[in-house]
Amino acid sequence: MPRHEPISLLRDVEAIHIPSGERGVLPKGAWVVVQQTLGGDVTVLAERGGLARIAAADADALGAEHEAAAREAAERHATRLSGEFDEEKVWEQLRTVYDPEIPASIVELGLVYLVASEPLPDGGHKVLVRMTLTAPGCGVGPMLLDDVERKVLQVPGVRVADVQLVFDPPWDQSRMSEAARLQLGLF
Repeated sequence: MPRHEPISLLRDVEAIHIPSGERGVLPKGAWVVVQQTLGGDVTVLAERGGLARIAAADADALGAEHEAAAREAAERHATRLSGEFDEEKVWEQLRTVYDPEIPASIVELGLVYLVASEPLPDGGHKVLVRMTLTAPGCGVGPMLLDDVERKVLQVPGVRVADVQLVFDPPWDQSRMSEAARLQLGLF
């Protein structure tokens, strides 16, 4: 496991506390330790304990290295999303949504149960995503749903994103991909 060094925040930064899902501000000068950087967003351990997620757009608060990494991730995504509507591009976007506590995408975790699209009468597409959470009371659930909606709406040709949270069937570890189980040491 790589060793992460403490970083002093360069400015006040909005963060989402994990697992409560509450929004708050981490103050300039506070010390954080980066736990994971996936999909451009950064999960940090705050100096007073507890995890928080800092959005990719605010990575500059962590310094030039993290800002550059977030910008690079955004550029890679923009390149992959060029062109016409394709349902596979929706899946690609969903693979960039990560659980802030677990270093795996919601697709690899098996949280996405359905992706369907239909053309709209006046152009564009409506995309339906049915997904679940690893636990029904997960405080970061609303954040994940917002992430999914925002990323699906970035796909060319998508005009409506209908993200539905379902708990039937209930999620369990058997829904995870083999790659996610290997990564998390669940074999």
